Amino acid sequence: MRYFLSSLLSLGLLVASHSGLAAETADTVFLNGNILTLDDNQPTAEAVAVRNGKILSVGTRGDIMALVGNNTNQIDLEGKTLLPGFVDSHGHAWMIGFQALTANLLPPPDGEGKDIDSLISLLEGWAKSNEQAVKDVGWIIGFGYDNSQLAEQRHPTRHDLDRVSEDIPVLIIHQSGHLGVANSKALEIAGIDAETRDPEGGVFQREEGGNQPNGVAEEYAFFQLAFAFGKSLDPKTMDTFAREGSKLLASFGYTTAQEGRATGASLNAIRRVAEAGALKIDVVVYPDILEVDAIEPSSEYTNRFRVGGAKLTIDGSPQGKTAWLTEPYYVAPPGKDEDYAGYPAITEKQAMDAVEKAYANNWQILTHTNGDAAIDLLIKAVSAAKQKYPDVENRPVMIHGQTLRKDQVGPLKELGIFPSLFPMHTFYWGDYHRDSVLGPERAMNISPTGWLMQQDMMFGSHHDAPVALPDSMRVLSATVTRRSRSGAVIGENHRVPIETALKAMTIWPAWQHFEEDRKGTITAGKLADLVVLSDDPKNVPEDQLDDLLVLETYKEGVSVYKRSETTANRASPALFGLAPIKSHDGDHEFLGENHLHGDGCFNPGLSLLINAVVSGRAD
Repeated sequence: MRYFLSSLLSLGLLVASHSGLAAETADTVFLNGNILTLDDNQPTAEAVAVRNGKILSVGTRGDIMALVGNNTNQIDLEGKTLLPGFVDSHGHAWMIGFQALTANLLPPPDGEGKDIDSLISLLEGWAKSNEQAVKDVGWIIGFGYDNSQLAEQRHPTRHDLDRVSEDIPVLIIHQSGHLGVANSKALEIAGIDAETRDPEGGVFQREEGGNQPNGVAEEYAFFQLAFAFGKSLDPKTMDTFAREGSKLLASFGYTTAQEGRATGASLNAIRRVAEAGALKIDVVVYPDILEVDAIEPSSEYTNRFRVGGAKLTIDGSPQGKTAWLTEPYYVAPPGKDEDYAGYPAITEKQAMDAVEKAYANNWQILTHTNGDAAIDLLIKAVSAAKQKYPDVENRPVMIHGQTLRKDQVGPLKELGIFPSLFPMHTFYWGDYHRDSVLGPERAMNISPTGWLMQQDMMFGSHHDAPVALPDSMRVLSATVTRRSRSGAVIGENHRVPIETALKAMTIWPAWQHFEEDRKGTITAGKLADLVVLSDDPKNVPEDQLDDLLVLETYKEGVSVYKRSETTANRASPALFGLAPIKSHDGDHEFLGENHLHGDGCFNPGLSLLINAVVSGRAD
């Protein structure tokens, strides 16, 4: 009898081995939906099977049903669309929590900051509703004002902010993250007065007819204000910042996030959160090469965290008119001559040395270059570094490239510089670029994706949050349609086909991060990083792309975000302080942990904001 049972068991194991059932039964299958794989070798499929966090098989319904076992979770897509999870080509995962902790000063459609009176009202309302935070920290803070969208078409001044309070320091941050405005009390606390000189790479705007600062501070001058109200860091609040940023990104379908300019403090915060197992999605971090000495890149994630390389910032913001151009701004900012063309944030030597340092250490380097003069310097620096280190293949990245000239595209391709562009600017600031920043001709070529397509180049399309919401469908819509707030098309020749735009949000940024072998397409063997959309981007009218909704996000086969079924429209809870915004994120339902409090507003304290501004900036 013992021999018989042993033989029967051996036979059973042999049959199971030959049939492959034991090895290939899926944990999860996705059925009854529209599946866009973005894999050129298998563009569409009827179903997908997942096992152990990876894609087991992609094929027909019959193929996939053969992999279903007793414990397989069968997900009925009900006609919705399944895509690879979005890969963040450039953003600031740690700083995105910044958006949840301040008075929301963004202009419509993301906020109500339409004029200076509105800004004052929003700040007063936020301060009243956050009395304890203001008392504890002693400051009133707002984020996201945009002078180009204000009815007055100017920056607020210290006198405007004095209306909020003459006794409490007030600081507001421009949507670009490159400028800010302080009231008189904040200037006093920071020790900034008529005798204060402009720092290298920054400007204190002055009142007409004198040297008294008017409250507006650009670039490194702005950071002097930031240091005045926050030098100490609270690790617990910093960690909360990192967790919430990754959650918000997951709600927009991102399964790989980027912290595109980390300091030592934010780097350590993300690492701590990762070690605690609290990151829902992968976060790849790029410390500032001029601020962080110990940069230790890794090709592998540990608890969803890795350092990807280094970040360098050469210039500023075009909408803030601090980007470094070769030709003057169409309309010079107040107090500037007609030949004003912006300025570099660092010296040429700093840029050359930083890029050479990256090549010497075989680090990937991301370089912020909005103006074409800054791009010229990037090309010069990479060319010199490649001559000295010809065998280094580190996939350098040009971030933004807003005013990339056509004659610069060839050198980018020749040097292997990956362009991560910002077509979403066409929606938010396209009209302003045309009418004030660059003029009708140059504005039509901001983020010139058409020139890259002519050269058969890959590129990324990014959101740069918290400069804007990390709204994947807004990114997609702007890349395809290039329609401004007014509905004008900003550069018809740079409009991008849907599939190309989707690749610029998935497989191409995966390549940018050296992860194309495991992410970016729905392909057997890759990670099961997936997103479910309300409809097929290839079938909806172009003018409805930004109405698409992210319904669910899966990281390695596990649902990490699910849109609430009770959400009837696109209006979100109050993510920015207490002011409601309109976006695609809906009611957040993060599996296993909901970060929203009773009124839908996450607001653990102002200290997070202080740390964010002091320790890093957006682009």
